Amino acid sequence: MNAFNFFPARMATSAVVFASPHSGREYAPEFLKASVLDELALRSSEDAYVDLFLKGAPDVGAPVLLGGVPRAFVDYNRAVTELDPALIAGIPKSMLNPRIMSGLGVIPRVVAGSRAIYAGKITRSEAETRLTRFWHPYHDKLTVLMDQQRRRFGRAILFDMHSMPRDATNHDRRFAGKRPDIVLGDRFGAACSGDISDKVAAVFTAAGFRVARNAPFAGAYIAQRYGTPSTGQHVVQIEIDRGLYLDEASVTPNANFDHFANVMGGIVQELADIGRARDQTVALAAE
Repeated sequence: MNAFNFFPARMATSAVVFASPHSGREYAPEFLKASVLDELALRSSEDAYVDLFLKGAPDVGAPVLLGGVPRAFVDYNRAVTELDPALIAGIPKSMLNPRIMSGLGVIPRVVAGSRAIYAGKITRSEAETRLTRFWHPYHDKLTVLMDQQRRRFGRAILFDMHSMPRDATNHDRRFAGKRPDIVLGDRFGAACSGDISDKVAAVFTAAGFRVARNAPFAGAYIAQRYGTPSTGQHVVQIEIDRGLYLDEASVTPNANFDHFANVMGGIVQELADIGRARDQTVALAAE
């Protein structure tokens, strides 16, 4: 398995980077054997097929970075220090946060529905091997990409693409029964300038989607680490309602998938336009 899959822009014309850290769907036989869950259950943690919505991005001037392994194996959207003592042998019960306590650390203990992935613990050596082979290379690559975009365009804009279960917002009284189709997270402005977040919201709204901001998802580790507007780095986490394109029970495309993918193709181009070079010299090819 690869730590990541990277697709450079055919011609670098946008400061945007698209990423999908949770769409990996290659399950190693060793992982399946070690888990008490079957592959279908493990796939409930995926942002299934979100990567397919980004396939046109290189043609409109923006690179794409995809996570190479499934979220149930390594979660790229967690800090490398978010180690779960309830899963990993030899980890002290200190520096716990709500994500770790719920089983959603950098090496997850559970999948959707709080279903345990393993019958017992894994060794600390196994956890560290996963982080060395997969987590670190992904973030090394993303760091390089953001640095390259800043040098080339004077800014870097990361659209961190995710999906959310259809029922993720069902019981949130803030939406008065009208669930959002898209949730944008910029950590309440800490990860992205307001004008960029406003433009992203406008793109999805114009396409006919209901958009919420920072509720219930404000952005996790990637937004926190890479979103530093004061240095010219901006991150918007984009959560898409899976029910718009996916049969969640079988983790297969639903009848609306092709239409939704076509709509997303246009949205990807409009999002790339947000980072379109104006006064900067445009490189002739992506590095």
